[in-house]
Amino acid sequence: MWKKIAGPALLLAVIVALAVLLVDPWSRAPVPPGSGTVTAAPSDIVGRQGALVDRVVFTREGDLGKVTGLIESGTLHIFGQGITSSAVFRRLRDTEGAAYDLAYGSSMEVTVNPAGPLFANGDLNPFHVPAIREALNWLIDRRYVADELYGGLAVPRVLPLSTAFADYARLADQARALELYYRHDPLAARERIRREMEALGAELVGRLWHFEGRPVRLRLLIRTEDTRQQIGDYLANLLEDQGFRVDRLYRTAEEASRIWIAGDPRAGGWHLYTGGWVATVVNRDEAGSFSYYYTPRGRPEPLWQVYEPDPEFDAIAERLERRDYATWDERQVLMVRALELAMRDSVRVWVADQLNVAPRSRELDLASDLAGGVAGSWLWPYTIRFHGRVGGEVVFGVPNLLTEPWNPVAGSNWLYDQLIMRALDDPTLLPDPYTGLFWPQRIARAEVSVQQGVPVTRTHDWLTLDHEPEIRVSAEAWIDWDPTARRFVTVGERHPDGLTARTRTRVHYEAGFLARRWHDGSPMSLADLVLPWILAFDRADPDSPLYDASYVPTFEVFQRHFRGWHIVSREPLVIDVYSDQIFPDAESIVAARTPSVSPWHTLAVGILAERAGDLAFSSDKADRLEIGWMSLVAGPSLAILERHLARALQQAHVPYYEVLAAVLADGEPAARYQALTRWFEERRHFWVGDGPFYLRSVHPVERTVVLQRFEAFPDPADKWLRFTDPQIPELALDGPLVIALDQELELDLAISFAGEPYPAEAIETADFLLFDGTGRLVERGAAEPVAPGQWRIRLTPAQIAAVGPGANSLEVAVTSR
Repeated sequence: MWKKIAGPALLLAVIVALAVLLVDPWSRAPVPPGSGTVTAAPSDIVGRQGALVDRVVFTREGDLGKVTGLIESGTLHIFGQGITSSAVFRRLRDTEGAAYDLAYGSSMEVTVNPAGPLFANGDLNPFHVPAIREALNWLIDRRYVADELYGGLAVPRVLPLSTAFADYARLADQARALELYYRHDPLAARERIRREMEALGAELVGRLWHFEGRPVRLRLLIRTEDTRQQIGDYLANLLEDQGFRVDRLYRTAEEASRIWIAGDPRAGGWHLYTGGWVATVVNRDEAGSFSYYYTPRGRPEPLWQVYEPDPEFDAIAERLERRDYATWDERQVLMVRALELAMRDSVRVWVADQLNVAPRSRELDLASDLAGGVAGSWLWPYTIRFHGRVGGEVVFGVPNLLTEPWNPVAGSNWLYDQLIMRALDDPTLLPDPYTGLFWPQRIARAEVSVQQGVPVTRTHDWLTLDHEPEIRVSAEAWIDWDPTARRFVTVGERHPDGLTARTRTRVHYEAGFLARRWHDGSPMSLADLVLPWILAFDRADPDSPLYDASYVPTFEVFQRHFRGWHIVSREPLVIDVYSDQIFPDAESIVAARTPSVSPWHTLAVGILAERAGDLAFSSDKADRLEIGWMSLVAGPSLAILERHLARALQQAHVPYYEVLAAVLADGEPAARYQALTRWFEERRHFWVGDGPFYLRSVHPVERTVVLQRFEAFPDPADKWLRFTDPQIPELALDGPLVIALDQELELDLAISFAGEPYPAEAIETADFLLFDGTGRLVERGAAEPVAPGQWRIRLTPAQIAAVGPGANSLEVAVTSR
């Protein structure tokens, strides 16, 4: 409220900031009835195993403007891409037959090609210089992008931390200081670009930069399916104003993928790309993001392999990836320094975090992830259903599919490819769509032991956590691979004096874990678990035909923290995994350590193809050898794999026979290859999984993929239906907007959900941040609980005086458990 005051005054703008699991910024817009997941009546699903629908047809639909009408007419039941257009959102909100889910884990950034300084075609790449990449942060007006181009369905993002996740709230004061430093400043950007371009030998002739007598031309790769087209045009205009000629390369996802992710960045096909990312879980720990986004360890694609981070940045990123810290305070110091160095590096220039609106028919329900939405949901295959009935066919629209080759080793990581794959495979653990904590799917329980003093906590009771003075690794544990003898090396052999680890994770798989069957009817065996482990070592061996240089950086990090794994029992299956890598949550440790299974016979066919030099698992190796990137589902790979399958069947081939022969049943190799041959003859693809759906057919030309319910799936259909509406805290802040400098300020913070007080024990933090008129952080403190759902913020006259008179601001960041 407003009131008259005498003397100097402070104008306080009260802002509620989004942290993890926070207030919906569209909370004033009515959420349609049925927009959450609704548990079906038990009578509808009694006796039903596996999926609640019979078939899911994925079809390509690239026009977001059509989606609302297609859902209302019944042509589509659900659309995988989140809507970021405010105009389309308003039409969706006002449509009788449609509902929607909200997600907070999408982000948009400018991917920068750092190869150079000269491309293979002789063109200059200014963005080989980190200082010019850094200047893009000052050049782009993120507030304009969020408010005008996204129409308010986004918030500015500066740092490699999502503004919706916990780490941003934990580091809010340091984060805001960096955001202030990199705020929109086109004059600073121009001066930096001028200085560095001249250092490269370029000359400003008139209004255009020239290098070796030719104008400097930038190739901007612009995605066309969503708001990124407008952002690309905006960025092109900015760069033209800086004196560059800009070629605007408008491309769909599939077209762009061939250039920026599958192509050689040194070739000169592009300089900048309008990138987008979706977190498929609520990320409780973003310490690994620096390695993923800024170093060759992130991904095996050619672009990542030209990254050359500053040595200090690389070392810190690698430490954070391994979680090599002794205390939480040490972690936070590393995180802040990594943020500073990431901004100087800027092979990615973060622009906005989006509020994604995922549309669907009002008659359809599923568990949507609070971070990844529908496209990122791990639980959608287990929960998708029509109201009041079981069975039926769901038509699932996506903006693109089959964008990159599918294979289980280093295949497509594209969002909409992964969306389909998650229905075909059955993970050992699944993330909670609202908290990011993991729940068991194929394990009965787990025991986590960590060294005393290591900062790890436990939330769920399906696992135990204990702290030990010392964790000794079993001498029988496997720690390495001997490529000559083709066998695992034990800890006792490699470390005769013994070995210790920071963590031990003992995983108890559910009874009958290996008694299940793959989609092609093959019984599972221990070989399905052992072969992926062999590949993890053999692909890093320079003398192996499977050696992949792009995989080595990832393997080296793994090797630094891995301390061995040991099969304690075969039935029930119990495995110990030792590691020096930790995570803040014990549940995440179990998820990271639990070995999963992959059908060894499909892997074996792929191994034969790569050993023969016909195909490669990874894009980078395929590019270097000028052979095909292996796809198990479409394209020219299929004929090659079919030929190698015939060879494997004829020979009853067993890869790494010296190890796998001991864990295979009599006659298993021949039976496996016979089953795979029948599968391929009927399905015309090689993707065999164990999920609630199997891949019935793939139609690359028609851009359609058909999934069918797997009737032999072992779980009751209602197993995951307990996930209903996410309990996002709703925040309301009340108090005076104008106060005198010598007054004490008291603000009331209400935290609720669905009109009821939010339990204080469910709130991890409720912090306030006080900024002066320049955006400088002056004070950070905590709100205090005073009653159910009621919190209070008090500022002393001294704290008020510290910000001075004028327009100042206060932000509240609440983190829910």
